[in-house]
Amino acid sequence: MEGKMKVAIMTDVAKVELTEREIPVPKGDEVLVKVEYVGVCGSDLHYYEAGGIGANIVKPPFVLGHEAGGTVVEVGENVTHLKVGDKVALEPGKTCGKCEFCKTGRYNLCPDVIFFATPPVDGVFQEYVAHEAGLCFKIPDNMDTMEAALIEPLAVGFHAARQGEAQAGMTAVVTGAGCIGLVTMMALKAMGVSRIIAVDVMPKRLDKALELAATDVINGKEKDTVEEVLRLTGGMGADLVIETAGTEITTRQAIHFAKKGSTIVLVGYSASGEMTLPMSLALDKELTFKTVFRYRHIYPMAIEAVASGRVDLKGIVTNIFPLDDIQNAMDESVRNKADIVKSVIKIAD
Repeated sequence: MEGKMKVAIMTDVAKVELTEREIPVPKGDEVLVKVEYVGVCGSDLHYYEAGGIGANIVKPPFVLGHEAGGTVVEVGENVTHLKVGDKVALEPGKTCGKCEFCKTGRYNLCPDVIFFATPPVDGVFQEYVAHEAGLCFKIPDNMDTMEAALIEPLAVGFHAARQGEAQAGMTAVVTGAGCIGLVTMMALKAMGVSRIIAVDVMPKRLDKALELAATDVINGKEKDTVEEVLRLTGGMGADLVIETAGTEITTRQAIHFAKKGSTIVLVGYSASGEMTLPMSLALDKELTFKTVFRYRHIYPMAIEAVASGRVDLKGIVTNIFPLDDIQNAMDESVRNKADIVKSVIKIAD
């Protein structure tokens, strides 16, 4: 396919504008996807606000966005499992396939991964993208491409739940009810966890949590979170804690209300990258700590969970913006976090 496409480029901190680029040509093992929806991730907002995350520094012009869903419009000569017209969810990270981590199935830890919207690799706030066919997962007819775009954050939630060995009969606490907290709750529910307690300080997010998966909510501004978790669990504490807020206070609280012998899964990144934690208490309780970096081998199960109706993925979306309104979309998503739980950019019909 020849011609030009719209692309939203970040030209400076908190500045994004539309331009045109050539539509990419897929290689033999790639497909060309007409991008229809892209979710706005917290990392996109951080790059937009701060110009970088840790060692990953944005050097404009740069394209944000890595949560993509769309339709295949062209197929490389070596691709046999996809055809024109297939709706797909794009897994954004292409790994080397040769390192220790790839060979042992832990490909999310590949040091040479090429990941959409991680500098210097451009993302997918654009009308078309050529992507490795093996990373484009066909979705069934009862799903649409907005849901396809949201499979990426859902994959993080499922990976967190699997890291915590979630199972029926558990009481789980999820600290933070933003997008990742919400998809984690939905993943826990889909995996059979019967009681899910959500903790946040924003009422709208707690309302969303109750709507989608949580059985109980705690507003950390209004109540003592540790006391409330212990009250709700009859003094026993949580069987599993998944920390998505990325704050020292919520992580410290998690250690206090976790049941002895339980597991805490750390998902959220702290602003400073460092925390001071009550490790003597963690030792006394013999807690297990696990961490999450993206996901691995999750897309097929996440797609099945949505297709079967066990996960209401569209339920996390509070705002949809057209690509032509990308500057306003990013600005609103940054400054209105109390009301906007999840923004999605509609790239094309």
